[in-house]
Amino acid sequence: MQTQGSTGSATYVLRGSEGAWRVETDGEAGMAYASKEAAFEAAVAAATNAIRDGYDVSITVPGAGGSMLGVEDTGRPSPAEG
Repeated sequence: MQTQGSTGSATYVLRGSEGAWRVETDGEAGMAYASKEAAFEAAVAAATNAIRDGYDVSITVPGAGGSMLGVEDTGRPSPAEG
């Protein structure tokens, strides 16, 4: 469950929706998890092994609105906020 790039990195991306969350690595989705939290725990376990092996690790988890965490905050209100 790890993606190895030329720089020694492992990337884990959570994708899906409730009841069918998957940890994507190297463009391939793994097994389905019942919740985002369960998929995250699986990604962290895999990332722990990658860290022990000396890889740079990145885990990406979508936010509640389907947006990805780490999106730049421009300081402007979102369209929903007015």
